[in-house]
Amino acid sequence: MPKPTPKRAAAKAPATAAAEREPRGARRKRETRARLLEAALRLMARKGMEGVAINEITEAADVGFGSFYNHFESKEAIYEALMDQVFEDFGDALDILVRDIADVAEVIAICVRHTLLRARREPIWGQFLIREGFSARVLERGLGQRLLRDIQKGIAARRFTTKDPLMSFVAVGGTVLAAISAELQFGSAQGPQAAMLAALGVSGEGLAGRAAAAILQTLGLAPKEAEAIARRPLPVVEAGG
Repeated sequence: MPKPTPKRAAAKAPATAAAEREPRGARRKRETRARLLEAALRLMARKGMEGVAINEITEAADVGFGSFYNHFESKEAIYEALMDQVFEDFGDALDILVRDIADVAEVIAICVRHTLLRARREPIWGQFLIREGFSARVLERGLGQRLLRDIQKGIAARRFTTKDPLMSFVAVGGTVLAAISAELQFGSAQGPQAAMLAALGVSGEGLAGRAAAAILQTLGLAPKEAEAIARRPLPVVEAGG
């Protein structure tokens, strides 16, 4: 009898194969850059860009001080890279997610819900967003810029009854940031604050949808419609977003 043909080894995943082809020096450089960004995120989430020194970042990342400048020209440069990684990439993913949704009210509800859900999954990301949300840079780029854009669209289309885009942005943005803070503190039914909320007769569950509904009402939608939109099935952001 002929011998059975050996089974061919399964093809390696593209990411694994690419990693093996990557030169060792390039891989180390990429990993060092990632450690610097992670350390900067943790520190700046607590103290802001202005309150963090470069040597703090390198010590937290366990990287030599001089190596920092192999990746970033300055503290401002690593902050800009963080903004791209933390907010621009996520904002781009949200833009793709809602590009075929015609109703700007649903667009805002989806984006608000995904933002709060990510803050729950990644508390440091949420803390960084809260800090940056109160900075003068909030309208320059990222999620704040996109929120103002969508509010302006809704006003132009007469979907929202509000007349003042900036004050609507302030009201909605403040609600988002406060809801993220509440999500980080009260979002878990098993968290240490759950008993306190129960004693007060309130619940911290479902904050993402509740925040979206409240925001739509702030923009002029009737409560019933706002709640219906905020309860619609939530499309999924692609991995990495």
